[in-house]
Amino acid sequence: MRQAKTDTIIMQAIGETPAKATVYFDGACPLCTAEISHYKSQNGGDQICFVDASQADAQLGPDLNVDAAMRRFHVRLPDGTLVSGAPAFAIIWQTLPGWRWAARIARIPGVTPLLELGYRLFLPVRPLLSKGAAWFGAKPTPQHGPDL
Repeated sequence: MRQAKTDTIIMQAIGETPAKATVYFDGACPLCTAEISHYKSQNGGDQICFVDASQADAQLGPDLNVDAAMRRFHVRLPDGTLVSGAPAFAIIWQTLPGWRWAARIARIPGVTPLLELGYRLFLPVRPLLSKGAAWFGAKPTPQHGPDL
């Protein structure tokens, strides 16, 4: 029964623009940092709070620890609900006008579970892709320096 409630919260969240969501990301990952930099630069990026979970002073909240925040993408809705994986991306897409088309696709019945499957398949290869991104010039957040 809990899953149905979670699904309802996620669909409500991606069905409307959140007031100000908080995104938790791995700033030590060049690929992740490049993606977050892209979102920040988009129209509407100022409507999202971005938190580098790899920083020692990162404020994650009581229901999210550093290890979990570094392993998976998380978004906290203004009401405190924590969402992770593909549904979290859909929340960002809904917030950014240039990405709302992707949020609309994510709302089609059955699409979000497919996106989640793709995300879970991506996670094990993320370190390799991050190294590749670094090779092409992507860098971690400045606090991590050039050696990471």
